Amino acid sequence: MSIEDRLAEMNITLPNAAAPAANYVPFVISGNYLYVSGQIPMGANGIEYIGKLGENTSIEDGQAAAKLCAINILAQAKSALGDLENIKRLVKLVGFVSSAPDFVDQPKIINSASDFMVAALGDRGAHARSAVGVAALPFGVAVEVDAIIEI
Repeated sequence: MSIEDRLAEMNITLPNAAAPAANYVPFVISGNYLYVSGQIPMGANGIEYIGKLGENTSIEDGQAAAKLCAINILAQAKSALGDLENIKRLVKLVGFVSSAPDFVDQPKIINSASDFMVAALGDRGAHARSAVGVAALPFGVAVEVDAIIEI
């Protein structure tokens, strides 16, 4: 089954790839790899899921934010590659979770991005990963995720 077919089964329509918010590019292709810059939970109406886990943002909202970041990674990949079938394998995700000092459930948050990628990419979606707690993220978002993709 194609990636687009899997996305359709999940009722996911990829948004247009977001433009960078500062002095960087949204992706770089080097050799057989696509490096996707950190994606934030940008939805149809702008930035979503502002807050800090363990303080003013629920686990469920953090998970929804991580999934939205993963959707935006695929939007960038489609913009870069033209066709998601050019993805050979998702190599690595790095998830950053805006966290209160005593919040230790970063993996529970980033699991949502990982689960989405495996569902969307099938066997190509199994990946290495880091889930890191940070004091703050750009624009006050709860989660940011970047990716390395073999093409």
